[in-house]
Amino acid sequence: MLVLASQSPRRRELLELAGLTFTCIPSEAEEIIPEGIPAVEVPEYLARQKAEDIAKSHPEDVILGADTIVICGDEILGKPKSEEDACRMLRELSGRTHHVCTGCAIIRPGRKAETFRSVTEVEFYPLSEKEIHRYVKTGEPMDKAGAYGIQGRGAILVRQIRGDYCTVVGLPIAQVWRHLPDSVKQ
Repeated sequence: MLVLASQSPRRRELLELAGLTFTCIPSEAEEIIPEGIPAVEVPEYLARQKAEDIAKSHPEDVILGADTIVICGDEILGKPKSEEDACRMLRELSGRTHHVCTGCAIIRPGRKAETFRSVTEVEFYPLSEKEIHRYVKTGEPMDKAGAYGIQGRGAILVRQIRGDYCTVVGLPIAQVWRHLPDSVKQ
């Protein structure tokens, strides 16, 4: 059986679109990032932590962990802590190109985690304060890395992307498919 170590509705939707049968068991692993790890490696590291946490109690299943971050300049933009934090992040992204990195980890029974990542460039339109506040008031940014959801209202902020759209949504499903064992593919 395939187990998604996440409760993300977006990741569930992408797995369903691929025709996969799976169950969701969110990881409760504490997300601790070691000092000195390059930003682009953080999502793979966290995805592996999540997958390993679930694999302990489900050793006979195939476990999929994933994590997504937004990198703007040298800063990792996680989920905003408040509406003001969301506004700050959107101001930073306004008129700029940033990178969205989703890391994945797959653990097969009796094996160590296999990890990989996908990075997509996203360019935002310049945003006015009014646009930023209007978007933040929708509540959509509050549970999303970088304070926006490209698959929702946040789509109107995006001028263009270069790379895999699904990476920005939260799971590079085509890459995941190619790494999954045939035993979990329908």
